[in-house]
Amino acid sequence: MSIEDIMTKVVVSVRMDDSIKVIKNIFENTSFHHLLVVSSGKLVGVISDRDLLRVLNPNIGTVAETHRDTAPLNKKAHQIMTRELVTLPADAEISDAIAVFNTQTISCIPIVDDKLKPVGIVSWRDILRQL
Repeated sequence: MSIEDIMTKVVVSVRMDDSIKVIKNIFENTSFHHLLVVSSGKLVGVISDRDLLRVLNPNIGTVAETHRDTAPLNKKAHQIMTRELVTLPADAEISDAIAVFNTQTISCIPIVDDKLKPVGIVSWRDILRQL
C-alpha cells in the first residue's frame, strides 16, 4: 500500500514570516498537530504543536499575564520551525514511512512532489489506523 492511500491530503501551511500568534490560532481552532511552512510553494519547514508549546509562556491568557509573557507571540514561524526535513514522495510505500519513524525522532512526514511542493502529510497515527 502506498503513502498516498493513507496520507492526509488537506495540508495546512503557513509562511515563514507568519507570527506565532497566527500559528497559535490555527492550532487552537483546528485538529491539526503539524503545520507545513512554505516559501514560494516549496516546503521549507515543519512546526508541531509541541514546537509551539515550547515557546509559549503558560501565563498567556491568565490574570498573571504580562507583556513579557506575550512577547513570544510576535516571533515568526521561521524562528521555531524544524528545518532539517525528512520527506517522502506520494508513491512511497507504508513500509518506507515506518522505517523513517523507526530511525528518526519525528512525529510526521511531509509528502512532497518532485518540486518539494507539499501534497500531503503522514503521522504515525495514520499508520496505526492502517495496521
